[in-house]
Amino acid sequence: MPVPEFPRTEMQAPQFKDFAKEMVDYIANYLENIRDRRVLPEVQPGYLKPLIPSEAPEKPESWEAVMADIERVIMPGVTHWHSPKFHAYFPTANSYPAIVADMLSGAIACIGFTWIASPACTELEVEMLNWLGKMLGLPEEFLASSGGQAGGVIQGTASEATLVALLGAKAKAIKRTQEEHPEWDETYIISRLVGYTSNQSHSSVERAGLLGGVKLRSLKADSNLQLRGETLEEAIKQDLADGLIPFYAVCTLGTTNTCAFDRLDELGPVGNKYNVWIHVDAAYAGSAFVCPEYRHLMKGIETADSFNFNPHKWMLVNFDCSAMWLKEPYWIVNAFNVDPLYLKHDMQGSAPDYRHWQIPLGRRFRALKLWFVLRLYGVENIQAHIRRHCAFAKQFEALCVADSRFEIFSTVQMGLVCFRLKGNNEISEALLKKINGRGKIHMVPSKVNDVYFLRMAVCSRFTEASDIEYSWNEVSAVADELLAEKK
Repeated sequence: MPVPEFPRTEMQAPQFKDFAKEMVDYIANYLENIRDRRVLPEVQPGYLKPLIPSEAPEKPESWEAVMADIERVIMPGVTHWHSPKFHAYFPTANSYPAIVADMLSGAIACIGFTWIASPACTELEVEMLNWLGKMLGLPEEFLASSGGQAGGVIQGTASEATLVALLGAKAKAIKRTQEEHPEWDETYIISRLVGYTSNQSHSSVERAGLLGGVKLRSLKADSNLQLRGETLEEAIKQDLADGLIPFYAVCTLGTTNTCAFDRLDELGPVGNKYNVWIHVDAAYAGSAFVCPEYRHLMKGIETADSFNFNPHKWMLVNFDCSAMWLKEPYWIVNAFNVDPLYLKHDMQGSAPDYRHWQIPLGRRFRALKLWFVLRLYGVENIQAHIRRHCAFAKQFEALCVADSRFEIFSTVQMGLVCFRLKGNNEISEALLKKINGRGKIHMVPSKVNDVYFLRMAVCSRFTEASDIEYSWNEVSAVADELLAEKK
């Protein structure tokens, strides 16, 4: 029976080359001129639906038609995260080398769940996590290059890393407890497990507890918004007395609210003393440890069991690329090990099969982004990028301090300034509402100990001193307007 022929009318290589060249030009022009765009869109929910057909086209359209629709359909609804006028959340990294690496990753399009599925995908990741760990000054016992069982892995997000560490700690605690109490079944042990985190930790830590099916206690940070060792030890002693099994604690280096740093040098020894897994979440601030002058903030790192930060936040590597290191990854590997015949291969055991180190099975060739960025920037330029952002935060702080109407809420750390109008919460709430309503700059708030404040995060790699001055002038102008209305 003859095989029916289907005409090929989709894009072929010649059209792809033209399309890709046009897109590269568009991307470069978009990014280089991004400060000229309004940072916040003015659209309403549902704006896009009437701009496109209700059904997919039967016949292929031209790439020129697609390009023409980017400004008409997409850009009106984009919040421009890489604008120097974007100060919300924390940075999401972006750079030309990382964009090009994503292109190559998309072209290779491997799914690197095992070594044999794409050896380069696995082996480059091993080496890049070694490069990166050495850049940060991580102890040898975290690195695959140390010759032990340790090593690094690229997770999708810090939220995933927190959950993965929790599940590893859970598996370790269950095994240890079963050895001590062979009469206890797993369900009973899990019901007694308890973990710990600061009340300043990211909500993803609480969510990890929910997904992991274990109890997590939120412990009160001190007056500097840091979780202290004595607080953790007191909680552990109380839970032991109540017949519970402490097993996991998260130490945050650079909280989302204020970029506060928990005292790892105190928490780590307490965790080690009571056999509690210490996971370090340095999602944003961890990038700063590439600069030696900031490494004192991770004092005690040798006591941790796992460490995570996001190069895709502040280290110029496009999302998603969350770097995680484990001293004893076999607790994760054993917990996640489901090994059907179709995933087995002859080289098992000779190199990591990263599907056992993460929650999903599939994984992209993300190490290419690290390789390209680290080679095409070099450590010196990455350090300069971090230092510039920290200096811009100090610039904004100085402008704020010079205006008697404003106050700094907490110590300025890294590239984040927390500030507010003096007075009640309502006036700062009104200030932020007006700022974001005007759409010239974008910020988000937070609240700690019932005090409402605005967060000014330095986010864009294009930021210059004049942009910080522009943003402060906008804040000041809105304050003038608001306070005049209040009179």
